[in-house]
Amino acid sequence: MSNPPAVAVAGLPSRLAVTRLMLTDFRSYRSLKVEVGPQPVVLSGVNGAGKTNLLEALSLLAPGNGLRSARLADLVRRGDDGETRWAVAASVEAAQGRVEIGTGRDPERDTDRRLIRIDGETVRGQAALAEHLNLIWLTPNMDRLFLDGAPARRRFFDRLVYGVDSGHARRLGAFQRCMSARARVLRDGPADPVWLNAIEETMAEHAVAVGAARRDAVQRLQAALGAGAAPFPAVALTIRGHVEDWLDGMPAVDVEARLRESLAAARAQDAEAGGATIGPHRSDLEVHHLDKDLPAGQCSTGEQKMLLVAIVLADARLHAARGGRVPVLLLDEIAAHLDSAHVAALIEAICDLGAQAWLTGTDSSLFARFESRAQFFTVDGNALAPGRRSPFFGADRP
Repeated sequence: MSNPPAVAVAGLPSRLAVTRLMLTDFRSYRSLKVEVGPQPVVLSGVNGAGKTNLLEALSLLAPGNGLRSARLADLVRRGDDGETRWAVAASVEAAQGRVEIGTGRDPERDTDRRLIRIDGETVRGQAALAEHLNLIWLTPNMDRLFLDGAPARRRFFDRLVYGVDSGHARRLGAFQRCMSARARVLRDGPADPVWLNAIEETMAEHAVAVGAARRDAVQRLQAALGAGAAPFPAVALTIRGHVEDWLDGMPAVDVEARLRESLAAARAQDAEAGGATIGPHRSDLEVHHLDKDLPAGQCSTGEQKMLLVAIVLADARLHAARGGRVPVLLLDEIAAHLDSAHVAALIEAICDLGAQAWLTGTDSSLFARFESRAQFFTVDGNALAPGRRSPFFGADRP
């Protein structure tokens, strides 16, 4: 089967799309190969059919641990053959052409570090993934994003930053490695002050770069949110943290100096705690429902879901306005807590943006408004069959 090319559509930016996905011994799938066009993809089926596993596989094409934050060993298919490896491979179409991305677990290394290959070449670190594919996801677990702790909100926002600045993933990873190195030096003590000074200087440089990228992304995203996407609510975003707050009032070089001084002063405390008590790893994303004048955490479950959708759509509009890579959206059970009017508005926004979205639900009729604008599949027994409305396979197929 040949795929429709990822070309510009009626004034929209060239689509970023996953056009082929292959799984090997991943979760419930022994083997799967699916080819699609750049249009939205609807996956329907009963609970436990394997829909979320497909989205999780796609999410591993971005930096991080995927939409479930699972350990690599937990992603391997459970069977009686003793297999310890799994693999996900995909073809991604963008304006500059096709790129082949693969990732999986290396059974020869007892670590939670995965192998990554881009166009057949092994690359070091996950940050390179952000240079080729911009992925954003919403899952049922994220319905509690505004009630849970700051780490989940920070991870969510950093994925948005990756799309604005693909180098953000590298800088964030570099900061975290420096922080881990400093923690080991402090733990093993007595620490060499010269060595600690060098580590903290590098930490401060990366920390300020991370904070600056987050502040820039918030400003860009807030402008996109200001354009509105009725009927979704108006949203105010703020990134709060020592580094981000200091950048509001002083030059970056002064923030670096202040952070170095703060890290040096906190060595004894950090040695006891086993980490760092100050830095961008402790920042938080604050979200406010402007129409209700309420912090997101005080809104109803449905309102919190609408806030998340509004942020994701604003991010997609931001990329469309820049003529760039509109993110591929992974929307797991997205209709939960949304009424029919908001589901319809979401579908129209996806189509207007020209975004490829992978949506799951127990009933394909939830997404009937797509009509011929999406590809419909039924997921059953960890296998995919084309749905009735799938234009890729023919609208009259059963």
